[in-house]
Amino acid sequence: MATAGNESYFPAWTLKTDGVIAPDERLPWPQTFALGVQHVVAMFGATVLAPLLMGFDPNVAILMSGVGTLLFFVLVGGRVPSYLGSSFAFIGVVISATGYAGAGANANIGVALGGIAACGAIYAVIGFVVMGVGTRWIETLMPPVVTGAVVAVIGLNLAPIAVKGATATTFDAVMALITILSVGGVAVFTRGTMQRLLILVGLALAYAIYALLANGMGFGKPIAFGGVAAAAWLGLPNFSAPVFTAEGMSLITPVAVILVAENLGHIKAVSAMTGRDLDRYMGRAFAGDGLATMLAGSMGGTGVTTYAENIGVMAVTRIYSTLVFVVAAAIAIVLGFSPKFGALIQTIPTPVLGGISIVVFGLIAAAGARIWVDNKVDFSQNRNLIVVAVTLVLGAGDFTLKFGGFTLGGIGTATFGAILLYALLRGKTGS
Repeated sequence: MATAGNESYFPAWTLKTDGVIAPDERLPWPQTFALGVQHVVAMFGATVLAPLLMGFDPNVAILMSGVGTLLFFVLVGGRVPSYLGSSFAFIGVVISATGYAGAGANANIGVALGGIAACGAIYAVIGFVVMGVGTRWIETLMPPVVTGAVVAVIGLNLAPIAVKGATATTFDAVMALITILSVGGVAVFTRGTMQRLLILVGLALAYAIYALLANGMGFGKPIAFGGVAAAAWLGLPNFSAPVFTAEGMSLITPVAVILVAENLGHIKAVSAMTGRDLDRYMGRAFAGDGLATMLAGSMGGTGVTTYAENIGVMAVTRIYSTLVFVVAAAIAIVLGFSPKFGALIQTIPTPVLGGISIVVFGLIAAAGARIWVDNKVDFSQNRNLIVVAVTLVLGAGDFTLKFGGFTLGGIGTATFGAILLYALLRGKTGS
């Protein structure tokens, strides 16, 4: 992993106390620590929510997000500021592969972990290829019309699961709507840090309302805090081992396409913000993310990806020092070894999670549309229109293909279908 020119593998991190802080600069250590805490808060809501929606242990997920971030930091030589948190792209395929019912621990977590580890391996291989030949082939194979459609499919495929989890009883449905309004209110009527943490703040608000209505007024199942009181402050999380099955891997490995698209966009965004050309680290970033996902899958964690929430924090603070993410990763690792933290997370009521799921899965679908808008995808071209139309229906309808013992679920067929359809129709660009 040689670096360009005569530069050292890691930067020297020059001390700077004000103004824009570049990736190879640093603030004084007390301020660096404070910024690390802010980045932990930024990633916290989504990184903890994802494992709950899949029946994973949130302690393991947040622990592996910290370990994965440190691994990424080493692979990119401390030159790309990014945090690796739980990827929502895995939720739909994990639920399909394991048959998870949406409450409690996932009894088939091993099958999911095998698929996640295999997905990470494919992603890492893509990274090593990019290190050798660059990213042009990815941009050719997966233009914005394809990546936007695939991202949108992730959200649409999950829609029935989110609604089912939020409507078991009338009270649950009401609480889900209150949760949606809480998140929406934070998103629209607040500013600054609170607005950037809309999922976390909205969830906390809905949690408080649920406690008032259920524990205080008896309208629903009360929140039980006995487990929190009994849990130790420090202890090992519940690690799990992967189980490699053809069906599980076939369902989950297509997510590598999404991770590539996410990381590609995130690094380009960070390049624009910092004024640094980070494209030469793209392959190493892919490999780092892929290896971190492999490691997470081998231990019981969720697959990981670079986080837009943390990129948003950098955009506002204009502090891009990569050492901030080392601090954030260390804090996440400490939280991962706290059973009391995990027990508190497990008290989040099912209808509140259901309401949050509706918002989050909808935001994933909308993120696909945003890719089209940001890249000015021309829907007057029939090729683009057909690719998007077919992809959305294949994914939302969970179109499944079976070849003997091999099964490819809706997200997988939609992903590969979008890539192949675009390639087949490539010669026809007119309307």
